[in-house]
Parts: sequence; structure tokens; C-alpha cells
Amino acid sequence: MIRKHSASLAAVAMLASVSGTAAGGRALECYEPIHRPALYDTVYEDVMVSPGGQVVDYDAPIFGTYQSVDQIAPPRVTYETVPAVTRTLYHTVKVDNGGYAWEWRVIHGRKVLCKVWRKARYARVAETVVVQPERVRRVVLPAEYEGVAHEVLVRPQQVRIREIPPSYGTVARRVVVREGSTSWRRVHIPRHCQD
Repeated sequence: MIRKHSASLAAVAMLASVSGTAAGGRALECYEPIHRPALYDTVYEDVMVSPGGQVVDYDAPIFGTYQSVDQIAPPRVTYETVPAVTRTLYHTVKVDNGGYAWEWRVIHGRKVLCKVWRKARYARVAETVVVQPERVRRVVLPAEYEGVAHEVLVRPQQVRIREIPPSYGTVARRVVVREGSTSWRRVHIPRHCQD
């Protein structure tokens, strides 16, 4: 509003001066421009620097081991064959009773049949005898045990959620309190200067 008004006044003043000068007349009214600079101020505002949020931390599960003695085979009964126990005995037996027999001989270059006396013949003979016969024996096998390592869960997985609050900071901002403007002020002209 001020600018439009001052612009129209400037136009009027310019026309008046041009027409007066061109006409060779005297100045009736004079105006001088007055410039008012813009006025600034510093405003401090709290602004959000970080919106905040959540941070999730994961801790892995922890496992451990413990030793135990476990039965890997129950007691059981089996049967096994025990072979016979034998022994070798030696004794002398008559193989031939001996006595008279006929046999061919060569005497003085002639082959003749002779009656001869033969002694009884004996031989040593081995004989296997069973001392204890074969048998089936019952065998009781005790239970079998073994040390075994077991894995156990010491601590399960843990999830922690941390809330991070928003953070704020103060910032300075220059703002215009009043816009700069130009206005016109009437100037008083002494009478002796008007001619």
C-alpha cells in the first residue's frame, strides 16, 4: 500500500517538475525520497535434531555341556559252546602174533622155499580219549556303560530394546521484523528559491 502510494507520488512529482521545467515555471511542491531499510531480528527456536527411536540388541544363546554315565547296553545272557577236553594216551599193542611162516630164499644160488620162525611184533599206538565232553555254557554279560557329553542350554537368546528419546537443539534464525520501504516527504522550499 505504501509502495503504490509512494510510486504514484513520485510520478506526480516527476510530471510536475518536468512540466514546470519545460514550461519554465516555478516549483510549486517538492518531495524527497526517504528510504527506510528492512529491520531484522534474531529468533531462537528449539528444533528436533534427531527423532529418536528404538535400538534392538540381540544376545546369542549360551550352551554348555555336562558329562554323564549312560547305559549303552543292558545286561544280557548268551550261550556259548565249550569244546570237549581230550587227551592222547599211548600204549603198546601186538600187531603180529609171529609163529611159523613160509618164505622164499636164495641159498647157494638156488631159490628155495623155507619154513621160518617169526617173533611176535608190537607197535606203540596213540589213542585220543575224551576227558570232558563238549557242553553249552550260559554266560551272563553285565550292562555296559559309557561317559557321554550332553549339550544343554545355559541361557536362551535375549532381546533388549532400548528407547532413544528424540533430541532437540536451539537454532538461531534471522527474521524480517519490518520490510524496507521508500516514502516521499514534502520539502519546504523558501520563497526566494522558488523563482
